[in-house]
Amino acid sequence: MEAADIAYIAGLFDGEGNVMCKQYMRQRKQNQKFYPTWYIRIEVSMTDQEVINYLQDTLGFGWSGPKRYKKHNVKKNGEPIKPQWRWCCGYRDALKFAKLMLPHAKIKRKDLTKIIKHYENK
Repeated sequence: MEAADIAYIAGLFDGEGNVMCKQYMRQRKQNQKFYPTWYIRIEVSMTDQEVINYLQDTLGFGWSGPKRYKKHNVKKNGEPIKPQWRWCCGYRDALKFAKLMLPHAKIKRKDLTKIIKHYENK
């Protein structure tokens, strides 16, 4: 990947991206015990499908697709909602993305560092 592509993706991620790195208690169905579970995910969402396709093709990992709405796709004033597209990656792919973006990230630097520290400490 070229340096210009990495810098563009880092800027796009700083503006449109989201990082989730949290731990919660999850109950397994086999028994009644709760276990600590990590949820690690990086996401870029926008209404421009071409940019999401560019992310998927350039990075070569993660997944992309349209956002699924729970209710009908109409705003309160009756206008239709523009379809939203997402590129996502999780867990080890999120680590790969975090290491790639960390030197260029400004706003989400703290969140990316949290993902790297989570995996590097093991």
